[in-house]
This record gives sequence, structure tokens and C-alpha cells, in this order.
Amino acid sequence: MLKQVMTAPGAIEFQEVDTPIPCSGQILLKVMKIGICGSDIHVYHGEHPFTSYPVTQGHEVSCEVVQLGEGVTGFTPGQKVTVEPQVVCGKCYPCRHGKYNLCEELKVMGFQTTGIASRYFAVDASKVTPLPDNMTFDQGAMIEPTAVAVHSVLRAGSPQGKKIAVIGAGPIGNLVAQAAKAMGAESVMITDISDFRLGKAKECGIDFTYNTKEIDFGDAMLEAFGPDKADVIYDCCGNDITMGQAIRYARKGSTIILVAVYVGMASVDLAVLNDHELDLNTSMMYRHEDYVEAIRLVGEGKILLEPLMTKTFPFQDYQKAYEYIDANREISMKILIDVQA
Repeated sequence: MLKQVMTAPGAIEFQEVDTPIPCSGQILLKVMKIGICGSDIHVYHGEHPFTSYPVTQGHEVSCEVVQLGEGVTGFTPGQKVTVEPQVVCGKCYPCRHGKYNLCEELKVMGFQTTGIASRYFAVDASKVTPLPDNMTFDQGAMIEPTAVAVHSVLRAGSPQGKKIAVIGAGPIGNLVAQAAKAMGAESVMITDISDFRLGKAKECGIDFTYNTKEIDFGDAMLEAFGPDKADVIYDCCGNDITMGQAIRYARKGSTIILVAVYVGMASVDLAVLNDHELDLNTSMMYRHEDYVEAIRLVGEGKILLEPLMTKTFPFQDYQKAYEYIDANREISMKILIDVQA
């Protein structure tokens, strides 16, 4: 079978290797679709601080069950599934207390350990999550980023009845806004400097969209929500400008959640954060319950994924997919790889 290997930044080759045989407790999967995310792009450009080469990528995936290893039950050959790509120790304090997404020795498939970008992949059954029969493989490959959004939203508690502001309308920001709305937010506002991305947010049903090149973030929030502003602000960009906006314009006593990976050292006004008694929190990946909720929301049509699907490339055109992203950054949301094509 073919396996993708990024041998160095910007260099992808394919190796012919044996199809794996599932060990006890494992499932052999036929990999169908893979999504490319922002972190993958960092790896492609040699900018990911925790990834070395060579590396096989692939962590946003949909698959079909092929064969069950000894002792595995609850799955059926032909069943649609996805994979939770965290590899954890199970022994550290976070793991022992149910927060394995914060494992002290966390590895993620496609970054610190072998990813799923191959025709077939054998993985522990504990990491495999069923998908509904009526869910497409394209949708299944986007459950992972949707779980990121679900976990992020819930870091501020239930969004039920709340007014939510999201900074950044890229794929994760879009999904955070959709997830908040799907889980009961009263109204949701999203900002960006790209009319294309804001158009996608409108297409997905987000209540208020603002281009902060044209309107100040604080004025946008007043226009959307009135003087009480937002209950929670989610920063899905992660830089001094966006975090500065959140801190400067947040309602006193409200909550800010940093979703994005922050670029470099932060230089923000902690005096205002302190004086306004703002709760600043963060979000890191997801847990199984976030996958289950993401699957439910997509399955019930409460989160729309199709508007975010920009283009699909055949497996052996993996490098062309990255080249397309580099040449079309303003209009690329989610690029998918068809592994069996």
C-alpha cells in the first residue's frame, strides 16, 4: 500500500509498504478522506515547533472498518468511523483525572507520532469513534476540527442563552461560531478582515458578521449586542491585535477564551484584564465527549460543513494540495485529500 511521508519541509514522497495487520485490541481501517489543517501547513513550511522529519501526516480523517483484531468488539467491517489522534500516557495527573487532552506526554498522530496518511491504518480500537451511516466521508473528516470547536465553546460553560463574539472566521472560528449557535447561544457575532470568510459565516447562518477593516471591533459588538456587549469572546486568531481587541472591549466581568495557538510571546494589557475582572481562559484540543457532541450536531444538521469544503485532491497530489493552499490562502477553508483516489 502507499504511505505519505514528508521527508523535509515542502517535500512529500510516497512509499510502498506492507498493509498492516491489526494486533490484539486494534482495528484495521481503510482511510477514505483526510483534512489539512493550519498545523499541517506549519509542518509543511517547517514552522511547527514540535514536529521533526520525516513524518507521516494525517489526523483529521474518516475511515471504513476493514478488520478487527483479537478481542475487539462493537465494530463491523464496512462501518464508517473516525479516529481521535491523541496518544496519551494514561498515568500523569491530567490523564488520571479525565483530562487526557492535557497529558504531560501528549503526542498527536501526524506530528509527534505516525499519522494516518496511508491507504490503510491499524490503530487501537479505543481511538476509533463510529460515524452515522448517513454521514459522508467528507463530513467525517471534519469531525476532528468540529470537536475542537465544541470543546472550545464549552470551556466557558453552556452557551445556552448567551451572546457570543468570535474573532476570526477561518475554519475553526467558523466552527466555534456554529457550535455556539447550535448549542443554544442567543446570538453570535463573528469578525474577520476577509469578506470571503465572512461570507462563508453568513452562509452557515451566523447572526452578525463584521469586517474589522471597516468597523471597529468595539463598535461592531455594540451594534450586534447593545451596551451589554458579549457574554463570551472567543479569540480564534491568537495575536496581540485580536487579544488586545478582546480585552479592550469586553464587558467588565465577562469571559475571554483563547482558542488559537498564540504566535510568539504575548504583549497585552493585563492591567485592563485585572481592572475589569475578566476571566481569561484557554482551550486545548478535545476529549471523547466532544467528538460525540460534534457528530451529533453535524448529524442533526445544526453545524454545516459543506460550505467550508474548498477543494479535494487525490492522495498522490498531496503536495499539490499544499501548493494550492499557498497560492489561494484568501479563498481556502478546508482542503480534503481523497486517499483512495
